[in-house]
Amino acid sequence: MSSGTEKVEYVSYLDHQGKYKGILGWIFATDHKRIALLYMYSIAAFFFVGVILGLLMKIELAAPGQTIMKPQTYNGIFTVHGVIMIFMVVIPGLSAVFGNFFLPILIGAKDVSFPKLNRFSWWIFIVGSIMAVASQFLRSGPPDTGWTFYAPYSTTTGTSVILATSAAFVLGFSSILTGLNFIVTIHQLRAPGMKFFNMPLFPWALYATAWIQLLATPIVGITLVMLIAERLFGIGFFDPNLGGDPLLYQHLFWIYSHPAVYVMILPAMGVISEIIPTFTQRKIYGYKAIALSSLAIAGVGFLVWGHHMYTSGMSEQARWFFSLLTFVVAVPSAIKVFNWLATMYKGSIDLKPPFLYALSFIFLFIIGGTTGLLLGSVATNIQVHDTAFVVAHFHYIIFGGMGFAFFAAIHYWSPKIYGRMYDFKRANIAWGIIFVGFNMLYFPQFILGFQGMPRRYFDYLPQFQGGQLVSSIGGFILATGLFLMVRNLVLGARKGEIAPANPWNGSTLEWQIPSPPSLENFDEEPVIKQNPYDYE
Repeated sequence: MSSGTEKVEYVSYLDHQGKYKGILGWIFATDHKRIALLYMYSIAAFFFVGVILGLLMKIELAAPGQTIMKPQTYNGIFTVHGVIMIFMVVIPGLSAVFGNFFLPILIGAKDVSFPKLNRFSWWIFIVGSIMAVASQFLRSGPPDTGWTFYAPYSTTTGTSVILATSAAFVLGFSSILTGLNFIVTIHQLRAPGMKFFNMPLFPWALYATAWIQLLATPIVGITLVMLIAERLFGIGFFDPNLGGDPLLYQHLFWIYSHPAVYVMILPAMGVISEIIPTFTQRKIYGYKAIALSSLAIAGVGFLVWGHHMYTSGMSEQARWFFSLLTFVVAVPSAIKVFNWLATMYKGSIDLKPPFLYALSFIFLFIIGGTTGLLLGSVATNIQVHDTAFVVAHFHYIIFGGMGFAFFAAIHYWSPKIYGRMYDFKRANIAWGIIFVGFNMLYFPQFILGFQGMPRRYFDYLPQFQGGQLVSSIGGFILATGLFLMVRNLVLGARKGEIAPANPWNGSTLEWQIPSPPSLENFDEEPVIKQNPYDYE
């Protein structure tokens, strides 16, 4: 006879046996946590392919003249590196991985609003990624246009542009569906008592990002369809020889691609806004300002695309208008940085690996943001446009921003995801090598840009060799650090010490449930505090 007090055995999402077993249990999963890991593993694989291609380019650029590849091969590798890193790593990165895993938990939900659509989004992502990789192996050769696919060259080159742009089009659908899912989830599935202004800041960042994904991505999708139609049917959208306008392509492309920068950086800012209060044990300073600044960045970010086109022939009035808006969009970003620093002031700072990566993010993002203002100024922009200075700025924002935030996030949430701890000493060593290597790789590009080194060039004058050699050495130091970091995380996830439910003494909901979480996250409906960062 049952006593009615039997203890229910706890089963984590990693151990749950559903309808399918083995690999099929993952491919056909609808659990948001498993889908997040599918994204993470596939994105990590593509990232390291992109890293290898980047190292090949740095070997080529270590000395003047041809070293290991011909110019056409360099152009192809350059394009493939950009397509992989932008469309298959950076844009989906934080949202698809940590947004999928932690958004429902942070708002007290059991899953996203549309679990099957979430699974379908990953399937689309994989299909688009396979198409992008396949475009590199066609007989016509890999696309050689750069990741921007600028017309009219992209409409006339004989390389496999159609398959590459079709891949970007398909990947855009994955981004749109993910954004739609997140918006509905935040509106409909917040736990009782959780209003918008007591929601954690990472969901706020994902919410702003999702609107950009939903509204901006269709623009680049339509643009790529127009480009494909011009190549296939000779319709004159962009080629002047057919009555088209190449500037139209630039406008349409950057109307999406500049907001896409915020698709990359807003979730990163959300991650930092979670880590800093945890490792300072202080209530976040200016919670509402940080939350609303995410929406402000998303909104104003739609209006500043023209600063990519100062040298393309726009009017003086358009130049100063876009320059003004570029400086305006820096204000909400500066608000976030100020509030992060104010939160750390007099805090009980604990220099664990996630916090080190968060500090690195702030430092590198300030460099990237400040140099972005130089590019937003018309006079300075015309001086350094299409030089290595732009390459350095771009990577300080994207890799120094999204990349370091991703590393911070995986070190922060890995104990919750896998239920095991990694080695802190090894993590700190890897962080130091990555930080040094990153700055050696990209900071010399600022100086080279001021000296006149063009970007995207296969060869260069001997006067640029010193900076290029330092940059190439930095690339290999960075790759070494990345390898050590991944090795430490993998060993921790497989053999590390069992993680407690709350190893960092965090206050948000994910730290109130076991590690790793159960299939439906919460056994009981969570109790929501007025402020998600209550350390007082």
